[in-house]
Formats: sequence, structure tokens, C-alpha cells
Amino acid sequence: MAKEEEERDWEKFLKNVDEISTLVQELNSDDLSVRERAMDEAEKRLQHLEDQKEDECRTTLNKTVISPPQVPTKNVDDTTPDGFMEVLEKDARERAKRRKENKSLANALKEKGNEAFLKGDYRMAVQHYSEGLKKLKDMKVLYTNRAQAYIKLEEYEKALVDCDWALKCDENSTKAYFHMGKAHLALKNYNMSRQCYQKILEINPKLQTQVKDSINKVDQREKAELQERLALQELESGKEAAVTTKNLLQALSKPDQIPLFYTGGMQLLTELMKDCTEQTLFRTHNGFSIINDNECFVTEGKDEIEEVLCTAVLKLWQAVCNGNEENQRLLLSHSDVDVLLPFLLTSKVSSIQKHSLSLLLLLCQTQNGRILVLSHVDLTRLLQAFVAFVSISEEKEAQTAMQLLTDLALEERFKTWIQTNLRALLTLISILQNPEIAYPSTLRQCIAIMGNLSTDAVIRKQMSDCGECWDACLGLMVKCEENENKDELFRETIYATLGLMMNLSLESLSITEVLAEEVSRRCVSLLNSEDGGILTRAAGVLSRVLSASVTAIEETVKAGVMKTMIKFLKAGGQTASRYAIKILAVCTNIYYQAREEVTRLDKRFSLLIKLLEAEDEIIVGNAALCIGNCVEVPGAASALLKSDIVKILLKLAGGDAKEASVQLNAGIALGKLCTAEPRHTVQLEELHGIEILNSTMKYIKKT
Repeated sequence: MAKEEEERDWEKFLKNVDEISTLVQELNSDDLSVRERAMDEAEKRLQHLEDQKEDECRTTLNKTVISPPQVPTKNVDDTTPDGFMEVLEKDARERAKRRKENKSLANALKEKGNEAFLKGDYRMAVQHYSEGLKKLKDMKVLYTNRAQAYIKLEEYEKALVDCDWALKCDENSTKAYFHMGKAHLALKNYNMSRQCYQKILEINPKLQTQVKDSINKVDQREKAELQERLALQELESGKEAAVTTKNLLQALSKPDQIPLFYTGGMQLLTELMKDCTEQTLFRTHNGFSIINDNECFVTEGKDEIEEVLCTAVLKLWQAVCNGNEENQRLLLSHSDVDVLLPFLLTSKVSSIQKHSLSLLLLLCQTQNGRILVLSHVDLTRLLQAFVAFVSISEEKEAQTAMQLLTDLALEERFKTWIQTNLRALLTLISILQNPEIAYPSTLRQCIAIMGNLSTDAVIRKQMSDCGECWDACLGLMVKCEENENKDELFRETIYATLGLMMNLSLESLSITEVLAEEVSRRCVSLLNSEDGGILTRAAGVLSRVLSASVTAIEETVKAGVMKTMIKFLKAGGQTASRYAIKILAVCTNIYYQAREEVTRLDKRFSLLIKLLEAEDEIIVGNAALCIGNCVEVPGAASALLKSDIVKILLKLAGGDAKEASVQLNAGIALGKLCTAEPRHTVQLEELHGIEILNSTMKYIKKT
């Protein structure tokens, strides 16, 4: 029996040796997936061995004594199963230690590679990343970073290999799929590039915008390649227009010719750009570089022929880029064009001005074109050029420039740029500060642009914190009030200005006491307007700035605004009513005379009680606040004894309105009502409302 048991142990040992030998080979495999499986298996075996040892420690008994684990000897017999597993365990610990050390070294090499990449030394970056991978073969970021460096070096096949390895480390690596998509695009594997970007969207749907942009680039490049293939076929077939285009570009590539030579060539080329074939041949035969290299651009101070040459180039660019997205991309990405277009836009030569504007207008017809402009043109210079253009050009061109700026300002890229560029905001504000330099129509367009930008929370905060912006708005209001005719231009300008100020006043912390007083005075003066739109917006601004100044509240009440707001409420309309009741609530909350005025104007609060049943909870909350303020006027609470005010307020105080101010203000009003006239308490008790009133007492004490 003993011999059979010994043979079984020996067979078990040999089996373990075979399995462990295979495991060791797999741990050293070059295949990452094989190596990972081997590591998992080794960990399971080690855990099983530890569990066995713990069981032996717990169950090895000698009658009543538990045997402690034995201390291993220095010389381990690796011919036994336990000894062999102990050797493997020791090896695993050493491997873990070495891995930790190697990871630290790999991270250091990664940082060196990143530094080299930022400096543009992509070869050195590749070298550092490669050294890091020698230390740690399964470090995903080293593969994706090296792939990015390979793409910069135009070694796209190597980049694809690295992306594959990164995906073996992490099958959901969006960065790997992004670089893989770029590499496939460069290799003209368009479908595979799209698949990579679509995979990113499957992994992370939040990246939809980035994926859409990337796929759009793939579509454009594929379309451009098709154009180039067809253009080459027509050139090889001897089509006259195609051959002439090529010959003209060859002729224009000759340096040091007189301006008249280049002007004639440009004009002939412009006439040839009738379809996509000629546009594509212009691109593929280095047309953009030929023009740029011959220094064809002037703005003033040169002779008439050179100015005509500059205009001819601008016309040619329009013809070449009309409907051709790839040509638009190449033009805008070409050296010096980023500063050249703004420079030409401010030329003192009228024809150069107009054709520069026409070119920009053509480029910005599509969203893709606008994104190209925002990505490649110096935006600071472009914005300055637009502002300067408004003051020096004719009204039609000035309107076109502002419309271009309006379209660009709607793009997220422009807003992102503005968020970190206060100087750009000041450039726009300069038009508002000097309205005399702009046509009324372009002035309104500028105000509208700023109004749209102020819908962005970050930009709005910057504007509201900017004293120049408020000063400009107030200055416009003064100028409009001085307009004796009060014509349509006045109405539109003041209406747009009030809209901008309404947005700015959302940032209440930016409104100082002095500013609140000045803005309030201007808004109160507009409450006499016969224009409903101006009335509503003036009330809107007033409702948002009044609370910043007690003086502003007193002046507003003395100016008779309470009566005007009561009229607003009687006329109805949700927006106007919201502003009107807010003004009444703010004024009555601070100024006792305002409470007396409302009590006199709204007998027994019939209008305010009606507002308590409105669908708009903002109106309801402010109406309750206003009633709570006004019942402190002697006799006001007694006049309500025969009304349903207690029942209505109790219903609101115990209701489930989304706006917390409804319950809070109703409860406060109810408490103040019973305090001013104890007989209301009887009705409150009959309605079992004491509990609700008690729950609001803490708020009443605070007031």
C-alpha cells in the first residue's frame, strides 16, 4: 500500500512539474495575452498553496496539540512537490518586486519621452518610450504615446502595431483607437479609419462631438482623393482646361517676373476655375505655394499694378475655394495665411478690403469652413480687423463683417477662446463705447453678438465683472434717450441693449450699489415708453438690480413705479407679471412706503390674492412675499377678514410646489397675518393649520 501511495505521489509530482514548466515558459512569452493568462494561473496556484498551508496549520493535530507551521530550511528540496511550489512562490515574489522597480523606471522614461515630444524631438521620444517598454512590456500608455510619435514621424505602420499592443493591454483604450484612426487615414484606409472612430463612440458615447469631427475629416480626405484621381485622368486624357491649368501654374512658378506677368496669369487661372477638376489640379500642382512664394500681397504704398495683382490673387482664391473643402483647408493651413487675412481686411485699398471680406464670407458659409477659420486664423487679429473694418468701410461691407462675426461667435470654439481672453471682450466693447464710429445697424449687430455670448455662464461672469461693459451699456442708453426722433433705430438699439443688460444682471454679485442706482434710474425713465418690448425689458433689468441698493429702491418707489407695476399685473402676461411682482416684492420687503403704496393701490389685495393662484410658481412665491410685507400696514390684515386669504396661504404653505419660496413665503405671510390680526387665528385653527404655522415660525423669527 505504501508503495502504491508513493507511486501516486510521484506521478502527481511529475504532472506538477510539467504544468509548472509550461507555466514558466508562458510567463516569459512575447505574447502579452499568453503572459497575462500565465500570471493569473500562477497567482491561483500560489493562493491554493497558501490555503493548503493554512489548513495544515489548523488541522495538524497530535492528540490535543496543534502543530505550528514549520520554518523552511535554507536548502529547499525542489524535487518534492511542496519544495518545488516554494521555489515558484519565491520566484513570484521576486518577479513582483522587479515589476514594481521596472514600473518606476518605465514611468520615468515615459516622462522623458513626453518632454521630448513636446519639444518636437519625436525620434528621441520614440527612443525613451521604447526603453520604457523594455522595462515594462504591458504599459499601455507607452504604446499609445509611441504611436503618436510614430504618426508625427509619418511611420504609420509602426503606429498601428503599437495601437494593437495597447489594445491587448486594454481593449477599451479610446486613445489607441484614436491614433489607429489617424494612422489608417494617413495610409488612405478610409473604412478602417471610420471603424476606429466608431469604436470610440461605442466605448464612450460622450465623445460624440470629437468622433463626428474625426469622421468628417475621413470623409473629406476620401472625397479629396477621388477628386485628385479624376483630375489626373482628365489631365492625362489631354482635356484642354486641365492641361492649361497645369501649364499656367508652371509658368507662374518662375521667379522674379514683373507684377504684370503674374497678374495676367492669375486672371487666366481664375477664368479656368469652372469646376472641381481645375480646382483640384491647382491644389495638386502646388498652386497655393506658388502664389505665396512670389510675394503677391500689398495693402498700400505700392503702385497700382501691384495692388491689382493682390486683388487678382484674392479673386483666384475665391474661385479655387468655392465649394472645395480640401482647397479651403489647404489655404487656411498654409504658412502666414493666419495673419495675412486679417492684415488684408484692414487695407486702405478699397478693392483689397472688399475681396478679403468676400473670401472670408465664402469660407464661413459652412460650419466646417467656420471651424477651419477659427482653427487656423489668428482670432485676436481677426477680431481687431473686424472692429477696424466697421469704422472704415461702407455700411454694406460693415454689415457683412458683423454678420461674419455673428456666425463665428455662435461656434463653441469661438466661445471657448473668448472665455480665456478678456482683451477680446474689451475689443468688442470698444464699439459700444464709441457708437459714433459705427453705423446704427452694425452697432445693433455688435450688441446682439455680446448678448449671445453672455448666455454662456463663464463669459457672462467676465462681462458682468467688467466695469467697461456696464459703462458702455449705460452710455448707449443715454445716447438713445438723447435721440429726439425716437425712431425705429432708437427702439431696436435700446431693446438690444436692455437684453444684454438683463443677461449681465443675472450675476447679482457683480452689481455694486452705485451701479444698481444708475441702472435703476435709466430703467425707470424707460417705463414711460409706449413700446411694450422696451417696457418689459426695462422692468426685467430693474427687478434684478434693485435689491443691491436701498437708495435705488427708495428712488424707484418715489418715482411712482409701484403704480406702473400694478398696471403691468392688471394687463397680464407671464413675463411682464413675473418682473412686476418681483419689483413689488423687493420694494415692499425693504421700504415701508412701498407697502403703503401697494395697500392703497390694490384694495384688499384682490390682485395679489389672484396671483396666488397663478401657474407660475415664481409669481406665486413673490406674491406671497409681497402680501406678507403689506399686512404689516395698519388695517390691512383686518380688511382681509372676510376673504379666503388664510385658506389660500395655508394650502400653499402645506403644498408640494417645486419652488421652495412658495411654501416659505406663504408660511411667513400666514404668520404675519395672524400676528397683525389675531381673528385670523380662529379660522386657522378651524382649518387645523397651527401645525403648519409652527413649522414656519423659525423663518418668521429670521425676518
